Amino acid sequence: MPSLLIRLVLAEVTRWYAAGVALFLALQLTDALSSTVANLLTYRPPLSTAAGAFLSLAPSFLNRSLVLAVPFAILLALARMQSDNELKAISAGGVPPLRLVWPLALPFLLVAAVTYGNANQFAPQGMARWWNTWYGVYNMTPPPPEQLRYTYAPPGALYYAGKVITPPGSDEAQLQGVMVQRGQTILTASTGTWNTRTRTWTLLAPWETRPGQSPRALTGPVTVPQTDRLRPAIIEVEQTTTPVLRGRAADPGLPGTDRREAAFTVAQRTADPVTPVIFALAAGALGLLLRNRAAAFGAVLVFLVGFYALWTTMPGLARAGAVQPDLAAWTPNLAFLILAAALAWRLR
Repeated sequence: MPSLLIRLVLAEVTRWYAAGVALFLALQLTDALSSTVANLLTYRPPLSTAAGAFLSLAPSFLNRSLVLAVPFAILLALARMQSDNELKAISAGGVPPLRLVWPLALPFLLVAAVTYGNANQFAPQGMARWWNTWYGVYNMTPPPPEQLRYTYAPPGALYYAGKVITPPGSDEAQLQGVMVQRGQTILTASTGTWNTRTRTWTLLAPWETRPGQSPRALTGPVTVPQTDRLRPAIIEVEQTTTPVLRGRAADPGLPGTDRREAAFTVAQRTADPVTPVIFALAAGALGLLLRNRAAAFGAVLVFLVGFYALWTTMPGLARAGAVQPDLAAWTPNLAFLILAAALAWRLR
């Protein structure tokens, strides 16, 4: 009998969950659809091209919907059963409230597996296809990947470029804001090039500074040896698959900001798929304490807004180095796991 009653609760949550996924998916797709239709009417690309670009966003939107629908489904399902006295009947049938919480989390292990695969492989590839498709529709070349604040310091020298722009398929990168110090001689230039075959930097119209002398402008370009390797250019993390991000996070030659952002994104792509299970535990315990549907709707809003506030704050703290990337990625889940434990203590 207890197992039958638990299955009834799971069936009710499943119905609300399907409705929640459809609702959140529709809300996200509406904005993307409006921009796609506007571009379709303005630039008149083939319908198949526009449809392919639109569908490439589906993995990202699906992941968010699968996660956000969890508290929506559990809180509203339990509120409905609470108002109809069904939970009282279940309790009278020998199932204490706390025993209902754990089974609610089990089905969402499957959701966690789906979101993990999406977040680490399909969503980044989809975002890359979305941007590349529209650059083609606009008849524009995608902007070449770039690396900011490049620094290389071999013994007795220092190489710095404010920006390194790497055109795809080219052996030569473009440098902006260049400074080279070799011994006591400092060369600075607004622009330059990095030849990866000859392993040299060429500074265009540089200025030379020596100790005790005024800076002087040099005529013509100056080429200096540069033995560092040109690393793969930085692509937006949302368009980069997880294996590439792991390599970026472990590359000591990259700026700390880029390494921390990559490490945070890798950790987040593991932490976010666990969120549905955490949500199920916290929402299940909270839903059993609510007494009406109005309170459940309010709880859904507070639940999602609270999580969203933490989820959007942590990336900036991780990039700045204020919080370790792994801890920043798991902080929202840890906060709601503590909430679930506190609510479970209240239910016992």
